[in-house]
Amino acid sequence: MLQDTTDLVAMAEALSRSPDYRILRRLVARPTYEPTLGQEVRTGVLLDTETTGLDHAKDEIIELGMVKFDYSADGRIVGVRDTFSAFNEPSVPISAEVTALTGITHEMVAGHRLDDAAVTDFVGDSVVTIAHNSGFDRRFVERYWPVFEHKAWACSATEIDWRAHGFAGAQLGYLLNGAGFFHQAHRAVDDCHALLEVLAFELPTTGAPALALLLETARKPTLRVWAEQTAFELKDSLKRRGYRWNDGSDGRPKSWFIDVDETALDDEIAFLRSQIYMREVEPSVQRLTAFTRFSCRA
Repeated sequence: MLQDTTDLVAMAEALSRSPDYRILRRLVARPTYEPTLGQEVRTGVLLDTETTGLDHAKDEIIELGMVKFDYSADGRIVGVRDTFSAFNEPSVPISAEVTALTGITHEMVAGHRLDDAAVTDFVGDSVVTIAHNSGFDRRFVERYWPVFEHKAWACSATEIDWRAHGFAGAQLGYLLNGAGFFHQAHRAVDDCHALLEVLAFELPTTGAPALALLLETARKPTLRVWAEQTAFELKDSLKRRGYRWNDGSDGRPKSWFIDVDETALDDEIAFLRSQIYMREVEPSVQRLTAFTRFSCRA
């Protein structure tokens, strides 16, 4: 059995140069760094939550993980500033289903409380919050900490077309493997470290880090088109088009909706007029930005 790390590294390098092999390296979290005086960087936060369920209005956060990092204007990650990892004891026991999914038991969180001031202070100087399912995570953390309502958000799962860039899918494990790493995820903060390396990965299709593409997409406004009062039998046509259903429980319309960029609005309205309503209509259109997208307020 080989014990010499130098030999193992050399073997890995040799294999990586062959088209017949792919090398996955165990992910090691980056150490924290101190930015140099005068260095022009921006600060972002990667965030992941584990919860007692899917309903942001009633379920509770049981774990919060965050990694604060600096990046340059061209989207290159400069270094990790700090990390945050904490459990939170919910008001009800954690279900067996949630434990099976997250690995978190009620014994692990017993007696733990999230420090509101510490969370607020941690994200205070950041300009963007990134999660791998921002439509889920943002709604939970906004309920706990108002500071997140005023942050720009980006979603690494949905705001990059990963398959178009050669990845097998958008699941974090697939992306991390595609970037050349594997990790044994145990805590929410571990997934944040994994996401950092995914975003640092240089996409062969663009020659730039994935973070650069994500920020470019997030900065663009999108338009949410509401297809209200449509016939039930047209639901399959709407689903094939990419529409999603909102049940109205969150105060938004009980309706089908789709998010499109500004250049696609005319085509979307034409689709609704010709294929769904069969008449001239002016559907409700809502403008979303990185500050409102994924929020329960949008």
